[in-house]
Amino acid sequence: MTTCFYLICPTDCLEYTINKKFRHNNYFYASLGNSFIYDSRTMEYLRGFIKKHNIRAIYFVLSMDNKIILDALGSNEFSSIGALNNFYKEIRRQKKRSKISFEVGNPQFAILSYYLNKKIKELELQLNNLSKLPIKISGKIYNRNQDAFTTIYPDLVCLEKYHLN
Repeated sequence: MTTCFYLICPTDCLEYTINKKFRHNNYFYASLGNSFIYDSRTMEYLRGFIKKHNIRAIYFVLSMDNKIILDALGSNEFSSIGALNNFYKEIRRQKKRSKISFEVGNPQFAILSYYLNKKIKELELQLNNLSKLPIKISGKIYNRNQDAFTTIYPDLVCLEKYHLN
């Protein structure tokens, strides 16, 4: 049986839904809006945890109705929480980029995809050379109305900058 590690936001309350949909050995790590910091202490813990439980797949998961993301895109009520300040800046930056790149479709899905792709790249760098076996790292977005998890847009779609020659 595959052992999976899910990085989630506690405001989404997705543990039960993930366990119901994905019948693996599931482990969870929660941080507001998936904004956790890759400090040395956290990474040391994650490396040990991944090795101990033989984790082969890591998923960043956010819901379309994530309270922290919606707040960052709108009223900014939680922006005074110091740990969320950089996170809010990043979400606003991704919102501007998605307006340039995505004229049609769901801009919120694009923003979440941009953000989760960035988090995936950061984690890949931090976990580099963790083990000889590959660890799959990807992202999913949960839509409560459809009770469905959708794979995020690929990194090729979510380019850091958009240039035309």
